[in-house]
Amino acid sequence: MTASTDVIRRLTDLFQKEPCWMIEPLSRQMNYSIPSMRRFLAQIGYYSSFTHNGRWYTLASIPRFSRDGLWFYRDIGFSRAGSLTRTLVALIDASRAGMSAGELGQKLRCRCHGVLVGLWRRGLIQRQRSARAHVYLSCDAQTADAQRRAMAPSVSAVLPAEIAVLVLAEFIRQPSAAAAELARRVSAKTAVRIRADQIRALFESHGLKKTPPGLPSAF
Repeated sequence: MTASTDVIRRLTDLFQKEPCWMIEPLSRQMNYSIPSMRRFLAQIGYYSSFTHNGRWYTLASIPRFSRDGLWFYRDIGFSRAGSLTRTLVALIDASRAGMSAGELGQKLRCRCHGVLVGLWRRGLIQRQRSARAHVYLSCDAQTADAQRRAMAPSVSAVLPAEIAVLVLAEFIRQPSAAAAELARRVSAKTAVRIRADQIRALFESHGLKKTPPGLPSAF
């Protein structure tokens, strides 16, 4: 069934009054079956939400997408990429240094950890352990390499070898000390100003940025 001019007008009027609809109330308002409504929407052009299991619809002409390709109406999220899985892949591919589940969840205003793990297991994205969480990267090797380089500690964060040895020795003596405390102790002994982020970078580069026994989560 092809949408007539009258059907298009009525649909447009409904979406002007309320920009987002679920298919069931929309079909009742229009007095057409749900399969017919889906065909009409496909002919006109629409987006389904990446939130709420894709149950909300809006016409393609309505969203004003952000630079990230996202548009929200109240708590309903729509994406230029389409579904949640496609949106996650698109955001990760476009990111400079990958994105964590927390960063993605904040941007999308929904929890997405389980979906990310599923995408990673299917080989649609990569992931790498960073200082505090997994960072998800593009499945494209060249893009992922550039993202990893962007993740690498800056030159200013790298400690000289002799200072690094003192930091590691201090950590062995005080395994429960947070990075800021280790920085204060070593700075006092060497008269060299050391920052907490330099110590975090050192531990990560040595594979020690896990959570050793007694190491506080604030490390």
